[in-house]
Amino acid sequence: MPSHAPRLSNVQCLSPSGLHRMAYAEWGDPENPRVLVCVHGLTRSGRDFDALANALANDYRVVCPDVVGRGQSSWLLNPAGYVVPQYVADMVTLIARLGVATVDWFGTSMGGLIGMGLAGLPDTPIRNLLLNDVGPHIDAPALARIGQYVGIPKRFASIDEGADYIWSISSAFGPHTRQEWLALSEPLLKADGDGYVLRYDPSIGAAFSAVTPETIASGEAMLWASLAAFPGRTLIVRGEQSDLLSRTTLDQMLAHAQHARAVEIPGVGHAPTFVHADQIEIARRFYEGYAD
Repeated sequence: MPSHAPRLSNVQCLSPSGLHRMAYAEWGDPENPRVLVCVHGLTRSGRDFDALANALANDYRVVCPDVVGRGQSSWLLNPAGYVVPQYVADMVTLIARLGVATVDWFGTSMGGLIGMGLAGLPDTPIRNLLLNDVGPHIDAPALARIGQYVGIPKRFASIDEGADYIWSISSAFGPHTRQEWLALSEPLLKADGDGYVLRYDPSIGAAFSAVTPETIASGEAMLWASLAAFPGRTLIVRGEQSDLLSRTTLDQMLAHAQHARAVEIPGVGHAPTFVHADQIEIARRFYEGYAD
């Protein structure tokens, strides 16, 4: 497979506290009208999709943003803005920058929540929606697990030490070679003095902790409604060992969505990385099957 180098850019977005910059990496022909937007999980970055984007770059213009507060994007002045409605608004700005009327969507975890939020809006630009190990309802054990590490400052003597820490909280991603894991981990770290720190805004942890049972219930209701309203096709991917997307929720999603099917990936929890060829092929077949 030929290797495609990404083009790096950014777009200016607006929040109630002011302007911020959202970075994104882009693969493939910039004139290709077939655009795939890939959006990452809570504390990760758009570079999670390097392998997937490289594999699909001959057929798609693949765009992988760093959601605000992560990766190369700027941080919000008010951490209360680290919520799905803000992320949806930023993605609308990004799609306008790309100059296309429609996109296909790949969303892992938080990226899937953002995708559902956008997919259910009238005149949504999303044609086909792949939800990677996430649904409107997130099981309590997963929320508790994430709450144990998100926003907690960490310092590492080396990239390798940082990668080892990230593995300790992400081993459910499944088996990866050391080279694959370093490729997934390095974009999440930045140099700081004589060491390295996590690149995302630690205030994301405060926003995560601020959710209440009432806001969770309200958010779930909106996402269920969005999933039901989406007129396009949906593929729900579940890691067989996932603690975030239960089989019960998956079955409910299949009943709610208008045109949905599901795939379960064995030997993986939350969440499949789509680094390996067999997982990439799941995405390729979904998008090619519904190409115009």
